[in-house]
Amino acid sequence: MATTVNPQITDAVTQTNVKVLAESPAMAMGSIFQTMAHSTGILFENAISSQQQQNTLAQSSTNMGVMQVYSMDTMAGAAGTEKVGQGGIADNLTSLLTVLQSYQR
Repeated sequence: MATTVNPQITDAVTQTNVKVLAESPAMAMGSIFQTMAHSTGILFENAISSQQQQNTLAQSSTNMGVMQVYSMDTMAGAAGTEKVGQGGIADNLTSLLTVLQSYQR
């Protein structure tokens, strides 16, 4: 024995199905937009982290450069002391004096 369903019920079910199908593209786009917003947020977080690391490197390299500038006099003095300590200057002057005396004779 077949029972008939009230046409108002079938209309309600059909309209509900159409509503769900009609909303699915909007729900999908909403999900895509949320995913893009999240990915963009992560992108900016990574960019800020990279900038902070670059700033730290710049500060440390500037610090090392300043330290080298401040130690320049000490390095130049050490190099001069080493050259004088080698004794080559006195030998060069002596040989130059010998050559000049040989031209005078």
